[in-house]
Amino acid sequence: MEVTEEEIPKISILYQDDALIVINKPSGIAVHRGWDRDKYFAMTLTRDMIGQYVYPVHRLDKPTSGALIFLLESSLVAPLQTSFQEGDVQKHYITLTRGVAPEEGIFERQLRSKGKSEGPYVDAMTTFRRHFVFENRYSVVSAFPKTGRLHQIRRHFKQASLHLIGDVKYGKGEHNRIFRERFDLHRLALHALEITFPHPVSGEMIHIYAPPPDDIHMPFARMGVPEDIWKAQLG
Repeated sequence: MEVTEEEIPKISILYQDDALIVINKPSGIAVHRGWDRDKYFAMTLTRDMIGQYVYPVHRLDKPTSGALIFLLESSLVAPLQTSFQEGDVQKHYITLTRGVAPEEGIFERQLRSKGKSEGPYVDAMTTFRRHFVFENRYSVVSAFPKTGRLHQIRRHFKQASLHLIGDVKYGKGEHNRIFRERFDLHRLALHALEITFPHPVSGEMIHIYAPPPDDIHMPFARMGVPEDIWKAQLG
């Protein structure tokens, strides 16, 4: 859904110091200008809000909400990207899938580096834990990606026939419609709830929790999903 001028996305700050800022990115806006031709981007909205340039170090898909890190100095990008590449960053997402997921498990199938059919195959790993089963057909799941491949969570769950609800690229339209009509869920059911990473200057481990926005929190509540699924799980 295109954002109008009167509907400029609201960016909330979760953490800020002299080196970095972490925001709670809304669903529906891209991190930066690239494939999308939208008017608003998380990077420029954050820049305008704090009055200084910001530098992305990782990405969230446009329809995904949650914790997103920007650095305030370009020289700090490479050190923190190295932390991502070496597995020093922990990430926790909450999602809703079609089908009943196992209680827990690991996806380790390789993925194309640039999408469904482009680029070389690269290693990819996502662990997961099921929290709640709805109507014996859907699952609320925590996902913990150990690598950072394009659309990794969405593609790994699709490979297991556990398509994410609200996913117009990899999901199932009939199930997306059910949740739009019954529960007013008009977005991808994927939220980056937590991220833990080493500070690029001090090395101190920083833990960030991103409260779920109403556009995913309220539909889950209407389904009867327990509130404790939104509790922090990372140290």
